[in-house]
Amino acid sequence: MRRPGAGGDRPAYRGGVPIPLAIGRLNKSGLNHLTRPLMRHLPGFGVVRHRGRRSGRVYETPVNVFPTSTRIIIALTYGSDTDWLKNVLAAGECEIQTRGRWVHCTQPRLCHDPQRHGIRPVERAVLGAIHVEEFLELQRDPARPR
Repeated sequence: MRRPGAGGDRPAYRGGVPIPLAIGRLNKSGLNHLTRPLMRHLPGFGVVRHRGRRSGRVYETPVNVFPTSTRIIIALTYGSDTDWLKNVLAAGECEIQTRGRWVHCTQPRLCHDPQRHGIRPVERAVLGAIHVEEFLELQRDPARPR
């Protein structure tokens, strides 16, 4: 994707951020509050519950999730420089609600995956179209079911 009027060979998103950060700020300030109840139940979506690194406050952030029997993959549609991601990486754990069920997750690991392995074909095509290549992989914690 190229930025209109910015020279033909410059990528639209410097630093590899697929969705513009202005959209992320809009989501964080208001849209997330409206979409969060839906995202808890829709396939391919979920809510990450995480604790602030400095404030200690609990936050919930809607995300794109791709669960398997042992792990959960989250598409980093705003890249890897988001507060929720930094919180999860610092804590080493989080809880994710998807399809109405909570799952405790540990061992967060950033992954660069241009082929989008482990993602269903339709979502793989959509994520490819918006150039998402970064993911967070988490292990399900069977010792702490919710």
